[in-house]
Order: sequence, then C-alpha cells, then structure tokens
Amino acid sequence: MKVTFPYMGTVIIYKKLLELLGHEVIVPPRPSQRTIDLGVKYSPEFACFPFKVIMGSYIEACEMGVDTIVTSGGHGPCRAGFYGEIHKRILHRMGYDVDVIIFDAINRDKDKFMENVRKIKGKNSWIKLSKAVKFTYDLLKQIDVFDKEIHRIKPYEEVPGSTYKAWQEIQKEFDLAYDKKQLKKAVERSREIINSIRLRKVDEREKIRIGIVGEIFVVMEPSINMEIERILGELGCEVERSQYLSEWVDFNLVPSFLKKTHEEEVLKKGEKYIEIIIGGHAKQTVGFIVDFKDRGFDGVIHLMPFACLPELVSQSIIPKISKEHDIPVLTLSIDEQTGKANNLTRIEAFIDLIRNKKLGKFVV
Repeated sequence: MKVTFPYMGTVIIYKKLLELLGHEVIVPPRPSQRTIDLGVKYSPEFACFPFKVIMGSYIEACEMGVDTIVTSGGHGPCRAGFYGEIHKRILHRMGYDVDVIIFDAINRDKDKFMENVRKIKGKNSWIKLSKAVKFTYDLLKQIDVFDKEIHRIKPYEEVPGSTYKAWQEIQKEFDLAYDKKQLKKAVERSREIINSIRLRKVDEREKIRIGIVGEIFVVMEPSINMEIERILGELGCEVERSQYLSEWVDFNLVPSFLKKTHEEEVLKKGEKYIEIIIGGHAKQTVGFIVDFKDRGFDGVIHLMPFACLPELVSQSIIPKISKEHDIPVLTLSIDEQTGKANNLTRIEAFIDLIRNKKLGKFVV
C-alpha cells in the first residue's frame, strides 16, 4: 500500500509505524496556502477549518500517488465523527481511487477496529505488529518529552533561533531510529543537543508561563495556528499545550486498567462547567484552564476553529472560569480568513497585560 495520513504535529510517529509494517509511506506536504485553497475549494462551506486543511492535505497526497489514507474518527455531537467518510466521498467524486481507513475508539466498535488493524497489519505477524506498535509508542513518549522541554527553554535562548534549530535536529535523530538501540542513541544525542543550547538566567519571578488549550488540530499543528508556540517563545513565554500525541494515545488507546492519565484528572476539573462529553475537546479545554491555573501558569490562550460547535460551548463558559480562578484567557478563532497581523497584536497585548500584572503595575 502507498499510505498517507493527516498532517498534524510531529508526523514522524505516523510515518514510523507504517514504515515498520512495510508500507510505502507518502508524507503529505506541510500545510501551506495551496493546501488551504484546495481544501476550501472542495469542502462544504459549513465545514470547520480542520476539515478543510485535512481535505487539502489528502488531495495533495493523492496527487503524489497514495492509494490508502489512515485517519481517526470522532464521537459526540462534534461533526468530526463524519469527516473521514465525507473526505472519502469527496476524493472519490474527484476521481481518486483511494481507501480511507478510519480508526475509532476500540470500545465503540471492536469488530470494525480489528478489521482496520488487519488492513494495516497486512501479511505481518501479530508479534511483528505488537513490536512495531510498542517501539513507536516508546519513541512517541520520548519525543514529546523533548517537545515540551524545547518550548520551556525557548524564551531563554541566548542565540535567537537556536532552539528551533535544535528541534529540527532532534526530529531528524528520531526519524533515523528503527530499533531500541537506535532509539536509545537518538535520546542520548537529543539530550546532548538540548544541553548545548546556551540559555540566559532569568529570575523565577519574571518568568511567564502560558498554556494553550482548544481543538486538537489547531492546537497541535503549527502551520495553521500561526506557529503560536514560537511566537509566544519569542515574546519571552514558556509554553505548554493541552494536547500531546503521547497523552492522546494514553487516554484513547491504552486500556484504562493499565494506566491513569492526567487527562482523567483534567476532565474531573472540567466537570463543574461541562458535565457530559459533547464531542471534540470542549470538556478538556475548560478542565485544562483550571489545571493550568492550579499548576501556576500565568495565562491561557484558547484556540478554536471558526464555528467549531464544542469549542463555541467552551468559549461561552470561559469568562466565568477566568473570573472564578483569576487567570486571564484569550480566545483566538482560526480559519482560512485569519489575519496573522491582527492576532499577533492581540497576543502581544495579552502578554503585556500579564507581564504588567505580574510586576504589580495593575490588575488584568
């Protein structure tokens, strides 16, 4: 099979698993203006921004000759649960003979889940599949550790751009790892790269920590969220997202009796504001705002695709949460019409307010 997948976050992980199973992997281009234009052209007008970007990515991948797309589904009132099927119908209507394998949570339809696993497994043994999954999971956990650390130290780099360069080198190291020995080497080499970054000393009282919450695609994919983690780092802020792929896997795919995830605690913190799961990551959004406050963060930026139903619910509750927990929250709506300059001005003003509050100049 010539396989591709949605472009979201660190795509090394998806690529690695499929390569270990012997598939020819075609990584879609990083989302660009062309990607967005294609997605908008062929998507229903009412569809959310992630749908359109992913649609554009699939078209670009089909132009490169893929015959299979592997993606995930959704649940609840969020329309994401229908998107895999709609993407497939649009591609077929455009003349692309492509199979779309949609993975939903195993507890929703165990038979369908296992049918999809067999498609991906192909002629490989179950032992080889389990080893490939375990290795990819271990790699994923490690690379997320460095992802978090890079955005923690970014504001203190002495040489501008050194952490970005380091992150590119780290991803290359992990991309070269195909067994435990190579993974260990990649981890050691990545630690050396991190330690080689020259950092300025900053008083703890002057440090600003910002959490990013919202719909998973716009939170995790820099090419469509204005590279907000980089922007915040350049404004002198430590940054942590609510969504990391390893944590998503822990919560959604690892059996509950094998682990207790941080997301379970976050959902409990959001229970007061959204009692039920309404689809998307709405409940996680409100829960993580409370969680970031509890962990000493100074502010939160909420990213939402324009007209995203679950995040609109979150947005309506955020002012109450912000007031009750005394933490400033800035909501940014993202779509194909988003003006980067306008949002950059809003982000800069938001950080200035937080910095002045911290210095005691006035209250936000």
